[in-house]
Amino acid sequence: MIIAVDGPVAAGKGTLARRIADIYGLKYLDTGALYRAVGLLLLKRGEDPANEQKAVQAAADVGEIDLTDPALRNEETGNAASKVAAIQPVRDALLEYQRNVAKAKPGAVLDGRDIGTVVCPDAPVKLFVTASAEVRAQRRFEELKAKGQNITYEAVLSDLKERDERDMGRKNAPLTQAADAHLLDTTKLDIEAALKAACQIIDASKDAS
Repeated sequence: MIIAVDGPVAAGKGTLARRIADIYGLKYLDTGALYRAVGLLLLKRGEDPANEQKAVQAAADVGEIDLTDPALRNEETGNAASKVAAIQPVRDALLEYQRNVAKAKPGAVLDGRDIGTVVCPDAPVKLFVTASAEVRAQRRFEELKAKGQNITYEAVLSDLKERDERDMGRKNAPLTQAADAHLLDTTKLDIEAALKAACQIIDASKDAS
């Protein structure tokens, strides 16, 4: 089984996807971490994440980054990831890896921006997880504050809106809801309520197949 989970930043899709993978005994891949790893590698090298040649080189060397590195979750890394994700040769370099994970038994839950539309367009279950920009910014702000980062809610909201615009407006694999994806708005849902709703969708899809 392949479950595609797409959505904008701080919608809760990562936490949701990990919990779903645990419940159904599937592998989990945070595809955004791959792009964050490319972005972080470029930052460590002092390179511009928007430089296509350097970004493609970094994508080839992405194995040098530990995908559990806390620096992957920094705002600066996230912004760099959003920039490299707009570069098609970088996406091409990471696409095969993502598809191989998805095809391996017993299946996988992949979360990202283009899983249901590009990476696994034939996934039997697709979720598009979203929430209002204000709620997503508040969640992200509280997460960063808990990590001791000195940042304002207004700055987080501004960055989030810029990333949304960049992700949805890019030419290559823009963030968009697949036509056959189930919309899950978490604006007024905590993780347990969102998980219950997601499992209902998945179970209904399994019964129908």
